[in-house]
Amino acid sequence: MALAIQTILERSRLFRSLPAPALQQITALAIRRNYRDGASVFSQGDPGDALYGVASGRIRISASGPDGREIFLNIMEPGDSFGEIALLDGAPRTASATASAPSELFVIKREPFLLLLQRDPKVTYQLLQLLCQRIRWTSGLAEDSALLSTPARLARRLLSLSRVAGQSTAPGAQVALSQEEIARFLGLSRQMINQYLQQWKAQGWVQLGRGQITLLKVDALERVAAGSE
Repeated sequence: MALAIQTILERSRLFRSLPAPALQQITALAIRRNYRDGASVFSQGDPGDALYGVASGRIRISASGPDGREIFLNIMEPGDSFGEIALLDGAPRTASATASAPSELFVIKREPFLLLLQRDPKVTYQLLQLLCQRIRWTSGLAEDSALLSTPARLARRLLSLSRVAGQSTAPGAQVALSQEEIARFLGLSRQMINQYLQQWKAQGWVQLGRGQITLLKVDALERVAAGSE
């Protein structure tokens, strides 16, 4: 069942601290759109003209380099919002968004949203806070890529994706992605990802299924993620 727009806004890190009247104003700006599995929401380089929120389904955020190689950046689940940077500056999109399941999104267009920011500075403050969080998150990914070993990066990403899916990292938590998708998140080959996952499977740390990885020994993966294994 799709989440109501105001419910998403109330849960969103961007809007949840706003008073009810401000949330109602933002809700009034939103329109709903449906996307089939595999449909493009927007592409890298498209005009930045809207903020999106996920009411149902799942959206994959990715970017492509000059050589055409695609890297997965994030997964957006119900209650998440994305597109904030382009919403503010109107510059071309720095990444692509694609539905990886049938999805219902709400869309807030740039021009009416900017008018709202002029009327309510509290919304501007909340947006600045979220953008700072996103910058810290991006910096963390760059540091992981430069400083961590491959198994540490893989373990850290599995734990992070489990949290993104709204699960705790207790034994039995699942990551509903294929090994190819995990490889694209990390910018590595599927063969290298499979090598470590097969090792962890033999040790009883993970269970591998079709398009799914189940975390069995979370404490062991956390030690690998911390670089102590």
